[in-house]
Amino acid sequence: MQKGGSVYIMTNALRTVLYTGVTSDLISRVQKHRDKYHPDSFTARFNVTILVYYAFYPSIQEAILEEKRIKAGSRKQKMDLINSINPLWEDLWEKEVSKW
Repeated sequence: MQKGGSVYIMTNALRTVLYTGVTSDLISRVQKHRDKYHPDSFTARFNVTILVYYAFYPSIQEAILEEKRIKAGSRKQKMDLINSINPLWEDLWEKEVSKW
């Protein structure tokens, strides 16, 4: 049985930094970013703790391909993707994910 995956984009409080990631466990991964579980990581150093975009895929392979596509795009393309589901750039962790 194959496990699905998620692609996500996180930002900092000023919305100046974007981080795109992929995971098979969105809740655990975002919580680790928020807790700065890896203190020397990019997300910890730049205080990237706000989840502004996520999407689920049936397989982790599909999620990885989407992550690579997003990462290859411009900042504007990433912003357009975020705006398509979250135009106010609200913290989806607080609004949705943490309540699962």
